[in-house]
Amino acid sequence: MLLVLSFYDTGNCDFLYHKKNICLTNVCSRCIISVNSGEKFMISKAFQSKEACLMSITWDMDIEEKLKILADAAKYDVSCVSSGVDRKNDKTGMGNSVASGICHSFAGDGRCISLLKILMTNDCCYDCKYCINRVSNDVPRASFTPEEICTLTMAFYRRNYIEGLFLSSGVLKNPDYTMERMYTVLWLLRNKYHFQGYIHVKIIPGADETLVENIGFLADRVSCNLELPTSEGLKTLAPAKKRENIIKPMRQIQKGIDCRMRTEKLPLPPGVDKDVLLQENTVKPYRFSPSDVILPGDTPDAAAVVQGSDVSRLKHKKRKHVFVPGGQSTQMIIGATPETDFHILSVTEALYQKFQMRRVFYSAYVPLNEDRMLPALDTKPPLLREHRLYQADWLLRFYGFRAGELLSEQKQNFNILLDPKCDWAIGHLECFPVEVNTADYYTLLRVPGIGVTGAQRICRARKTVKLDFNDLKKMGIVLKRAVYFITCSGKQMYPVKLDEDYITRNILDTKEKLPPHLREAGESYRQLSLFDDFGVLNTQMTSIGG
Repeated sequence: MLLVLSFYDTGNCDFLYHKKNICLTNVCSRCIISVNSGEKFMISKAFQSKEACLMSITWDMDIEEKLKILADAAKYDVSCVSSGVDRKNDKTGMGNSVASGICHSFAGDGRCISLLKILMTNDCCYDCKYCINRVSNDVPRASFTPEEICTLTMAFYRRNYIEGLFLSSGVLKNPDYTMERMYTVLWLLRNKYHFQGYIHVKIIPGADETLVENIGFLADRVSCNLELPTSEGLKTLAPAKKRENIIKPMRQIQKGIDCRMRTEKLPLPPGVDKDVLLQENTVKPYRFSPSDVILPGDTPDAAAVVQGSDVSRLKHKKRKHVFVPGGQSTQMIIGATPETDFHILSVTEALYQKFQMRRVFYSAYVPLNEDRMLPALDTKPPLLREHRLYQADWLLRFYGFRAGELLSEQKQNFNILLDPKCDWAIGHLECFPVEVNTADYYTLLRVPGIGVTGAQRICRARKTVKLDFNDLKKMGIVLKRAVYFITCSGKQMYPVKLDEDYITRNILDTKEKLPPHLREAGESYRQLSLFDDFGVLNTQMTSIGG
C-alpha cells in the first residue's frame, strides 16, 4: 500500500508519530514509500530541507475514495442554501444559477444539504475541541486537488446531479495556503470550464484580504463561520482562533457588497499557466468580466490569439465583476457552550444589523470528541432548541420582531412547548384581539397563524370586501391558532376566553410534533395552584370547601 508523507512548517525533525506506530528520523521534505498497513517501520535519510515537523499522512487513494471521505466530513456545515441569485446561461459556458435554489438532498440525520457539498481537505492545523477534523484526531485524511474538484463538479452537473457547488475546507498549513487553493478551484471553474452555476465558498478566517476579495468576485455567496456565539466560548474550545480574525473578513465582505462593482481583471491563481490556457482556446470572460482585458499582463499579441474565438462576441457588452451577489452568511454551534437563547438571539440580531447577513445558521452540537469542556458523548443534540432559534430568526427577519421582545434577562430561554410567536402572543394578551379588517400589516404579522403571505392576502382582499372567517380559511390562515387572537367585524369565530392558561392548553391540543416526553408534558399542562407546593390534592380541596 502506498503511503504519502508530507512535511511543512519549521521545527525539530526528530519525532515519533505514535498513532500510526511510525518512527521518523531525519526524513526528507517529501518521500513516498511502500509499507504494509499498521506495520512499524523506520525511515532514515539525509535531511535535505529544514521544513519539517508538522506531518500529514494520507494513503494514496482515488478520487472516489476522497469523495466519500470529504463529502461525509462536510455534513456538519449547515450554512448551505440557495443564493437568491438568478442568472441565465449566456451560451458561452455551462450552467445556470436559479434564484429558487440549487439541488438539495437530505442526509440521514434529516439535515437538508446541497450537492455538490464537499471539503477541499479535512487536514487541519487547528485543534478545535468540538471538531471531528481537528489535528489531534485519528481520522482518515484526504485532499482534493483543484482539478479534481473541477472534474467532479462538471461531471455531476452534466449528469444533472447538481446545480451548484458548496466548497469548504480544513485549514491546510495556514489560511493563505488553503484560500489560494480554493481560489484556484473557482478561477478554473469560471474561466477554464466556463461553469456559470451557483458557487458558495467558505472564507478561512485569517486569510489575506486580497484572496478574500478575489474569491468574492467569483463566488455567488460566501460565508465565514462565527463558530461559537461568544469570544469566551471560542477562546475555551478553539484557542487558536481569534474572534477578530473572524469579524475582519465579515466586515470586508459587507463593505465590498456595498461597492459591488469592479473593473479590473482577476489575477491568475498560482500554478495556472496562462499560455497553455490561451493555446487551448479556453480563456473566455466569466460573467460580468470586462471585454477589453483578457488576462493580467496580456499583450496585444496574446489578445489576438483569442480574437477569433467566442471572446470577440462579448467585446461590446461592457460587463463588470459583481462582488458576492448572493450576500454572506454565517453559522454558530449551539449547545457546546453554556450561552442562553437570549444571548444567541442578541448576537444574531447584531449580525443582521451590522453585517447585512443574508442568513445566520444554527448547528445543534453533535458530541464527537471526548473532552471535559464539552458535553458528554451520550448527550443528545439539542435539535428542538435549534428549531426554536430558527423560528425566532424568521421572526427577526420577516415579522418585525426584536430580540428584546421575544426574550429578556428575566426570561433567557425559549418555551420548549410553544413556538416563539405563540409564546409572545400568550404573554402579551393586552395586544389582542386584533380586528382583521382594520389592523395594519405589521400588527397582523404578530398574530399566531398568520404568516407573511397570509397578511399580504388580507391587506389586498379587504380593500374590496369585508372579510369573515370563511374568507380567512380560504386564504390559508391557520385558524386553529389565530382564532384566539382575532375578530372579523368585531365578532369572534366562537366564544373564547383571553386567558393564558385556556389558550395554552387549547394550542397544545393541536399536537405540534414534539419529542414524546415533551408531548406528554404538554398534555398534562395546567395552571399551578397555590396548594401544589404543599401536595394538596384537588379532592382534598373539594372536601375542605364542603
